[in-house]
Amino acid sequence: MAAISFEIKEKIPGKLGRTGVLSTLHGEIKTPAFVVVGTKATVKALSPEQVRDLDAQVVLGNTYHLYLQPGDELVRDAGGLREFMNWSGPTMTDSGGFQVFSLGVAFGSEVNKFSQKNSTKEAHKSNEQARLAKIDEDGVTFRSHIDGSEHRFTPERSIEIQHNIGADMIFAFDECTSPHAEYEYQTEAMERTHRWAKRSLDFHKNSGMSDTQALFGIVQGGRFEDLRKESAQVIGKMDFDGFGVGGSFEKEDIDTAVGWVNALLPEEKPRHLLGIGEPLDIFGGIENGVDLFDCVAPTRMARNGTLYTKDGRMNILNAKYVNDFLPIEGDCGCYTCAHYTRSYVTHLFRAKEMFAATLASIHNLAFIIGLVAKIREEIANGTFFELKESFLERYYRSKV
Repeated sequence: MAAISFEIKEKIPGKLGRTGVLSTLHGEIKTPAFVVVGTKATVKALSPEQVRDLDAQVVLGNTYHLYLQPGDELVRDAGGLREFMNWSGPTMTDSGGFQVFSLGVAFGSEVNKFSQKNSTKEAHKSNEQARLAKIDEDGVTFRSHIDGSEHRFTPERSIEIQHNIGADMIFAFDECTSPHAEYEYQTEAMERTHRWAKRSLDFHKNSGMSDTQALFGIVQGGRFEDLRKESAQVIGKMDFDGFGVGGSFEKEDIDTAVGWVNALLPEEKPRHLLGIGEPLDIFGGIENGVDLFDCVAPTRMARNGTLYTKDGRMNILNAKYVNDFLPIEGDCGCYTCAHYTRSYVTHLFRAKEMFAATLASIHNLAFIIGLVAKIREEIANGTFFELKESFLERYYRSKV
């Protein structure tokens, strides 16, 4: 018995994109779907009931953070992630591999998952002594960002922690590389990720948990086409329940890189794009065969006063909104837009009231979840490209 099943419904003509239904032990997910990030068993500033009211289908918890606080065994003893955080639907956890990157080569720098064309490689040179994570063939030794204590993740330990957390879908342990890393190191990290993937899969299947938790393998290879394709072929041949596309990209070409991968992965299994959630990336990813996305951007930007609208991003802290008694977006329909004005939300942010983060997060998640739901509808109607063209032209060419 498999922990999940996946049924493809409609396809985008001439492209890899599709709609489908991903069935888990704790509910169905209509795909494509945006996965709401609940890093520490909570979606920041929101209750599970508020997240559910946004039509969110699935929540993702962070393996690294939950391991450190409150501890994966405590989450297990509480009944698993769902029971612990009072979330009734499907859940996912990442592998902790991204934290290897953020605590290692990216620590103390501004390096993230993306490189820009013509960017320098200087950002890749971080302070060796400042790094909190060290990688070897067997795994990663790292220091807690909370108290400096030393810890160790191996592929087996990552899976064991995810078993304790108890999510419906979990990920093999991987190494996420810097977008500035040279070809030689990208190759080395990719091959290590492949070995770690096999160890993760073997441990998972031998644990007896494969009937209740689905394991996804992760494709790496950075921004290099040959490495991405090689990784997709190697990981795609392993007996995973689904696949994640991870690692670093060139921002301008993310949909192309995703297409390289998804053209080679088994069509009948779901694909998850890790840590990506901007509207442009969502359209490009879905067109190129992505079924699931997760990203902290909607809630993180919301807490800083940046709001999504169909006319682009709105900085609600701008003075022009102080006396603006319109909703954030007139046709939105979310709780925030139905009950509060731009003026009020601006006041909350300027007064540093906690309710500001709640109202802004509700709106941003409603926007992204609603956008992906609209994309599903337009794929079914055969009008995906019309929606993509009209939405992106308005979103990226207008200024609020």
